Amino acid sequence: MLANLCLCRSGYDDAFMAQLEGNLNPFFQAMCRAQTLQIPHKRSSMISLDSIRRDPHWRDPNLHEVISMLRHPMDPVKSNAAAYLQHLCYENDLIKQEVRQLNGVPILVELLDHPKAEVHRKACGALRNISYGKDHNNKMAIKSCDGIQALVRLLRKSSSMEVKELATGTLWNLSSHEPLKMTIINQGLQTLTDEIIIPHSGWRRRDSVDASKPLSAEWTTVFKNTTGCLRNVSSDGAEARQRLRESEGLVAALLHALQSAVINKDADNKSVENCVCILRNLSYHVHKEIPGAERFQEPHAVHLMRTVGHQKKKNEPECCAGKRPKEEWFSQGLDLLYQPEVVRLYLSLLTCSHNHNTLEAAAGALQNLAAGHWAWSSYIRATVRKEKGLPVLVELLRSDVDKVVRAVAIALRNLAIDRRNKDLIGNYALRDLVANLPCGQQHPVKNLEGDTVVSVLNTIYEIITDNPENARVFIQGHAVQKLVAINKSSQSARETKAASHVLQTIWAYKELRHTLTKAGWNKSHFKPTASGVTKKPKNGKQNSDDITLPLMEKNQDVYSTLESNDRVGDGKGPVVERDALQAISERKHFIRAGRPAVGLMDNKPPPLDSWV
Repeated sequence: MLANLCLCRSGYDDAFMAQLEGNLNPFFQAMCRAQTLQIPHKRSSMISLDSIRRDPHWRDPNLHEVISMLRHPMDPVKSNAAAYLQHLCYENDLIKQEVRQLNGVPILVELLDHPKAEVHRKACGALRNISYGKDHNNKMAIKSCDGIQALVRLLRKSSSMEVKELATGTLWNLSSHEPLKMTIINQGLQTLTDEIIIPHSGWRRRDSVDASKPLSAEWTTVFKNTTGCLRNVSSDGAEARQRLRESEGLVAALLHALQSAVINKDADNKSVENCVCILRNLSYHVHKEIPGAERFQEPHAVHLMRTVGHQKKKNEPECCAGKRPKEEWFSQGLDLLYQPEVVRLYLSLLTCSHNHNTLEAAAGALQNLAAGHWAWSSYIRATVRKEKGLPVLVELLRSDVDKVVRAVAIALRNLAIDRRNKDLIGNYALRDLVANLPCGQQHPVKNLEGDTVVSVLNTIYEIITDNPENARVFIQGHAVQKLVAINKSSQSARETKAASHVLQTIWAYKELRHTLTKAGWNKSHFKPTASGVTKKPKNGKQNSDDITLPLMEKNQDVYSTLESNDRVGDGKGPVVERDALQAISERKHFIRAGRPAVGLMDNKPPPLDSWV
């Protein structure tokens, strides 16, 4: 690559160049000379390093020399040295480590405040590559020299879209490291919201023809990077969630972007995925964490239900619509997270999207909103039914994607707390739930993971509890055989325990025992096995509604490198970050990335919610 790298600049006099002739490295002599050549009527002159390589004194500059040139008094030399570092750090963890050890990171961070656009652009590009990867020492080195603050300042002052892409890409990389998440929130949340999220979402920007109509979202790389960053930091805990909820305009802008995606039938891009994941995280424990949440706890908040959001208009389309005649609900604050309009939006995404990450997140958001014993969760459960959302969720139980089935199953479990929902889910979803269960050691074609199977069993347990008619439907569907097989031969203690809970619940209905014995079953088939003895989950959260923990890949970086025209001759094309989209037929190949197990409590489990 170096042999074909061309360096161009002009505007420096020969007097200064004469001071550099003593440089021991021909590379830097050529670099500096390239900046000083002036040709009339030309904006710049280019000198190829191919010719320099023919010099008998030629050698590649070592890393120490490149880093030292970052402090050179000539700005073009600084920018070229930063660009060369950006290239060297591409897919090379060893070089990144050496740059850090040679204290190159603080110098690059200093250059982010350089007044020349070319200098801070190249420095930011180098930091973006250095910050990518699993070596969190590089990320901490950027933070230690106030790099996050410098990146945020650069975002505020630069009008260049390319610079904004580099800065937000670097912040996305940094946000994958847990200790940096709150720092990013503290130092950059409002800037990211005001400078990127709100303007690119289309909220507050109005159509020039119809001034009352907000514009559609712009699915730019900057917006994707920023939503990716916020997606990561939103998973950092209660304080992080609350800070994002309270960030003025953030929730409204994200919802507007999703509404725009549904209206324009563009629901499969990475930015949409990021937006849904952020909102899913912010809906986690919303029934506990929003200010004044205690006022809404059942049964003392029935009167508050009269003040809930707007009802659906009669002529509003059911699917892929999401468009509201008025936009006033976007100004209601963080309570937008649990308004009925949000339910319709998530259901539209579940119907229209083919991105399994978006499907999981939308189902998980409904799962969160239907959790908890407060007035709004009751209203959400009823709203999902009234908006005909139950069939949408049931259909997704047939998905080949493990995490989609899991999120949908738990959502149905929470929705089944509503008595009318329980009856409907029992009639129409039990068959699909049972289809996802293994039969002893013989797993179905989908081969779902153990925690997903346990989630399905938990949902079945909720559906048949206090509902003998649903239990009768379950028996008639020849599902007892699967449960008995799991209880007897499953190698998973969690699956065995969950299956035994369902079996004991069925046997407890005396009116169903005749049907069971007629089918050849007896009391011994419904007893728990030794492997079904209760064990405390590793996460220590037994008997709580927090046992479903983050489901998304939290450590996601945005990969970055030089522009393609800066990388000619290295035998590779430009690396483009691939969106995690797969055709439906390919979903069965999804490989889960380290999710915690789902436990099952001894008593009736409370409603669950999850974050991403």
